[in-house]
Amino acid sequence: MKRFLFGLSVLMLSLVLFLPTVFAEHIFGPDELDTNYGAYFRIRQETWDNVFDFKNGDHKDDNFFRLKTSLWTKLDYNKQYIFFVKLTNEARYFMNSSNTKSRPFGLNEDELVFDNLYVEAKSPFGLPVDLKIGRQDFLFTYGEGFMVMDGTPWDGSRTFYFNAIKANVKVNKDFNFDLVYLSDPQKDTYLPSLYPAEKRKLNYSDEQGFIAYGRLNAMEGLKVEPYYIYKREETDNGPDGKLDLNAVGLHLVYTYDSWKFGGEYAHQWGDYDSGRDRRGDGGYVYVKKAFKNVIWHPGVELRYVYLSGDDPDTDKNEAWDPMFSRWPWMSELFILTLAPETGIPAYWTNLQMYRVAVKASFTKNTAMSVAYNYLRANEDPSTHYGTLNNASIYTRNSKSRGSLFQGKLSHKFTKKIDGYLLIEHFRPGDFYTYDDSATFVRWQLQVKI
Repeated sequence: MKRFLFGLSVLMLSLVLFLPTVFAEHIFGPDELDTNYGAYFRIRQETWDNVFDFKNGDHKDDNFFRLKTSLWTKLDYNKQYIFFVKLTNEARYFMNSSNTKSRPFGLNEDELVFDNLYVEAKSPFGLPVDLKIGRQDFLFTYGEGFMVMDGTPWDGSRTFYFNAIKANVKVNKDFNFDLVYLSDPQKDTYLPSLYPAEKRKLNYSDEQGFIAYGRLNAMEGLKVEPYYIYKREETDNGPDGKLDLNAVGLHLVYTYDSWKFGGEYAHQWGDYDSGRDRRGDGGYVYVKKAFKNVIWHPGVELRYVYLSGDDPDTDKNEAWDPMFSRWPWMSELFILTLAPETGIPAYWTNLQMYRVAVKASFTKNTAMSVAYNYLRANEDPSTHYGTLNNASIYTRNSKSRGSLFQGKLSHKFTKKIDGYLLIEHFRPGDFYTYDDSATFVRWQLQVKI
């Protein structure tokens, strides 16, 4: 039976990737159609040491491989009409696991999913609008990804897609804006899996949203990006049911010579089904300096991050909600430490971060960056997220989360092959009951064909 299903999946894979080409060439003619194919393979090994409760001996470390493979086809008619499809699979192999129920030892098979599937029309009928409809990525489409980045956060970096309709309206050469409607269910209900592994959870809840995002070149070196975002969450997992949340914000970047200044601020408001109000404020500011005429071309960054926390003494929930941005924005390790606190990995909230980072390029293909971060909480841990899974690991007598050290060495071997080594080390502060350090290590090698 497995052989039959595997053979059927191969046949379906061939039809998905190559049938659109035959169909399009029949309509447009081969001379008017630009067809591209590609493949991508990424291997990662990760170790998670004591990242959840900072108490040595309670849990085994996680040590596993992540094997991601993608195949894609792109049809481009006259650089105006585009069809794109990408299929992805990420199997995992666990040597050690701190949770054998969700991450069992050995090979964890994965479904073959539609990672992207969209059509795009650039200025159809001469209109000053670009349309993109279907499953698509928004990687760094909206600023640093502070509000919008990953539509499928529960599967990690296997996929990032949003099921969306996006219109980019070009007012003039200095101003354009996006209008986006999106729908991201907890498990994929829009497209089938081509390999009959179990459908993976993609999100904490069923989500829908709307984004209006502007981009203005206000003056030389200054970019101004105002936005409005609406999000609805519907879940049976928590006590609050449906959440309707609005956000207005502004992203600014100013570049002058070798200096770069930037920041973002957003205010959120909304309510739960149970009638409780939801409010939040979040943002960051930074300054970067590049020393272009110094050996190894070093750069320095200073950054401050503020994400409001929930005051346990009020009926409101004042905690920052990361909206569509549950991803490793500032740290791969720290997003794991948030899971016991909020019940959701990468749920950035209740945080102040003071960061200094330095990077250098030893050659045109080899670079290194190091960073130190001091982290604080704004409020004590709260049960307003739902259930505080591990209340005993929080002291409630300090706001000092601790110190996070990061180092990354990357190298580009060829135009098609690159890799890196990432090490993060966290020393917990008195916000936590236990004080044993946590470490995250990853090495990666990726090949593009």
